[in-house]
Amino acid sequence: MLDPRAQHLLKTLIERYVSDGQPVGSRALSRHSGLDLSPATVRNVMADLEEMGFIASPHTSAGRVPTAKGYRFFVDSLMVAKPLEQVEIRRLEGELTAERPQQLASAAAGMLSQLTHFAGLVMTPRRREPAFRHLEFLRLAERRVLLILVTSEGDVQNRILHTEQPFTQAQLVEAANYFNQNYAGQPPAAIRARIAGELRALSADIARLMTAAVDAGEGALAQDEALVVSGERNLLDTEDFASNMQRLRGLFDLFDQKTSILHLLDVAQRAQGVRIYIGGESGLAPLDECSIVTAPYEANGRVIGTLGVIGPTRMAYERVVPIVDVTAKLLSNAITQALAED
Repeated sequence: MLDPRAQHLLKTLIERYVSDGQPVGSRALSRHSGLDLSPATVRNVMADLEEMGFIASPHTSAGRVPTAKGYRFFVDSLMVAKPLEQVEIRRLEGELTAERPQQLASAAAGMLSQLTHFAGLVMTPRRREPAFRHLEFLRLAERRVLLILVTSEGDVQNRILHTEQPFTQAQLVEAANYFNQNYAGQPPAAIRARIAGELRALSADIARLMTAAVDAGEGALAQDEALVVSGERNLLDTEDFASNMQRLRGLFDLFDQKTSILHLLDVAQRAQGVRIYIGGESGLAPLDECSIVTAPYEANGRVIGTLGVIGPTRMAYERVVPIVDVTAKLLSNAITQALAED
């Protein structure tokens, strides 16, 4: 489609634009290309590239910038990935040492954000049906009780319960002991059904307390997010977005809703290796001027989630792609090891 000279000039133009953020003119391109070409010859090649849709001319400049089509050709045919330094790999390994998959996912999202200076995303593993491992009641006031709940995943949640009648601490200890002996390891729906069927063994007040605890605990379990986002505020410092508050608001709304991003990551999960969405390829309007670099991660050889980075289309793909790829591999190893030790 493009001859070697046009490919070389397109590659050089994209690398200069990604580095400087300024439209690239024919003289600058001639100087940085390393080819013995006059600015006039370079202008002719640039005109051809523009006609084919690989580059475009901003209204305020005589230089050219890459289009989404130009970036796509670059990542598919011209990009040479830059391997991560060993110190960066060791840093990633050092951060991915948590005991539980959810914690590892959060750590991975944070590292993706730190290393790329964009927003890091991790679609967390689908959990087994959540259950309660242990709970405690602590009397705070006459009709206020602190519920301390430990989930089957080891997460600790605290909730305040407002009771219809006062309980002594001794009553609360007795209720917690009964709960832990009879209902530990069961999901909320099963516990609720058993409490309703065991009213004869429980006083009505204790049954109401336990039901309130199950309801509050179920709400806590439901808050476990399927998507971890880290470093959204990095995008505020990105020159490409800083001057477009409307674009930023659309992006942050997307992060808040999460459903659309989760769907995109779910689709990306079916691909092998790194996948790159540039501009409108994501099908999400707020991401029209963004790129998403994703990769699936595994546990025991089975794909269980996707991670990635969201940033402007003007990103150093040759650096971001290896970061995403290596992080996915290291997260896979860390989660497999965590599950083996569980």
